[in-house]
Amino acid sequence: MSIRYAHTNLIADDWRALADFYVEVFDCVPVSSERNHRGPLFEDLTGMTGSGVQGRHLRLPGHGDNGPTLEVFTYAKNAPHPPTELHRPGFQHLAFEVDDVDQKRAEILARGGRDVGKLVTLDIAGAGKLTLIYMTDPEGNIIELQKWH
Repeated sequence: MSIRYAHTNLIADDWRALADFYVEVFDCVPVSSERNHRGPLFEDLTGMTGSGVQGRHLRLPGHGDNGPTLEVFTYAKNAPHPPTELHRPGFQHLAFEVDDVDQKRAEILARGGRDVGKLVTLDIAGAGKLTLIYMTDPEGNIIELQKWH
């Protein structure tokens, strides 16, 4: 059996606005068609009666035309946002390697994101120096910006 990583799902309050953020800030590329799933099969899939979801897949940068996607969806009724905390169990952040961490940080702040921690440079034995910061996108999802030296 062959295995290939396909996508990560991100639930947004406003999928179009959040998808635009990832397209404009991280050069993600919309792929396929917009999705509008609802009805009995979707309810069976999710176990949620009367629910539906809309959104789109965005090709993540740096992996070519067959690379993984970020699936940005909004449910007909989203649950409340959990607090933004790095130590909350479960999937926690998306990491992007960038050429200029300071420039990308400023761009994210200008678009409604915020810092979670401070910008640091670590000297990782056997790997080199890594400059990184944790931030949020405009909806509070954690993003890691990183640059290897």
